[in-house]
Amino acid sequence: MRSADDAPLAPLTTMRVGGPAARLLEPETEQELLDAAREVWDTGLDWFVLGGGSNVVAGDDGFDGTVIRVATTGIAPVMSKVGSVRLRVQAGHSWDDLVRHTVEQGLAGMEALSGIPGSVGASPIQNIGAYGQEVESSIVSLDFLDAATGAVRRMQRDELELSYRSSVFKRGLEGVVLSVTFEVADAGDGLSGPVQYAQLASALGVQVGDRAPLSEVRAAVLALRASKGMVLDASDPDSVSAGSFFTNPIVTERFARTLPGDAPRWQVEPEEPAVVVPLGELVDGMEIPSVDDRSAAPPPAEYHVKLSAAWLIEHAGIRRGFSLPGSRAAVSSKHTLALVNRGGASGDEIGQLARYVQGRVLAEFGVLLQPEPLFVGHSL
Repeated sequence: MRSADDAPLAPLTTMRVGGPAARLLEPETEQELLDAAREVWDTGLDWFVLGGGSNVVAGDDGFDGTVIRVATTGIAPVMSKVGSVRLRVQAGHSWDDLVRHTVEQGLAGMEALSGIPGSVGASPIQNIGAYGQEVESSIVSLDFLDAATGAVRRMQRDELELSYRSSVFKRGLEGVVLSVTFEVADAGDGLSGPVQYAQLASALGVQVGDRAPLSEVRAAVLALRASKGMVLDASDPDSVSAGSFFTNPIVTERFARTLPGDAPRWQVEPEEPAVVVPLGELVDGMEIPSVDDRSAAPPPAEYHVKLSAAWLIEHAGIRRGFSLPGSRAAVSSKHTLALVNRGGASGDEIGQLARYVQGRVLAEFGVLLQPEPLFVGHSL
């Protein structure tokens, strides 16, 4: 296991900002990861787990504690049955390397998640998703070292409380993900699952709901992400970012109706099916009100919709490539949802730009955008 003191965090993150960590540990095996975490927890000092660094914005003063950078790798099949395969993957394994592996092996279920930077261990924490797929659909379980008990436990998918860009880990459960077990379809015909995203379907020349060759879906997703600066590329300045910087806000349907009619929105909670009964009859001991007795009817459920953060940013007057005067942080020239380091930017400059974007959107639409990256050593 590698260890270093006063190790700079900037080179370990895709945003390339951040001062030094007081101590850096890089366990390369699961046992080293167990030992490192337990040792750090015994000290009672501050600690932080780092994966691929793609969803982190570190502060300029660094982190006055221990950073455990998970460097474990490995993919192991743990079970196969007719039509599907289960894979146990170490937490430090590159997410995109896993997706590439599944596509090459003719396994469907992750292909639309191609090109997402970061590690496997971070994927359930963020419940990563793109182009109509979320990792939630393929996770079976994960092995987790609980900081409260120091014990390893296997958590099933329903224990993870996965939702849009969130999980039980973002709601206070502390510890270290050791490995994740996924179940993917054995696509004997080499075809993907149904394509669920209109932009991806258009790029593939198919209809939404159609299937396409796995390799073509992966190539199309990578091309779409690259066109938005969302694939790590040393030759592309717009890829020096933390990816999508803000989550798409979820608001009530009532609030969404106050926005301009062309603001994109998607319902995120399905409506309950209607129940048709003759008026005036008893159902479970309760009389169904007549049409004229509407005061006795229960109030309608409050449904929610997801808005487009990129649309809100653009229509708040912030264009691609925008930067504050004298700042080395900027909005991506390809996609308004990404903030980028144009070279030598500080964590403070990233934070200033993020707050400016938040303020403009709040003033224009009454929506406070929430950052997707984790801030370490400072806050937004």
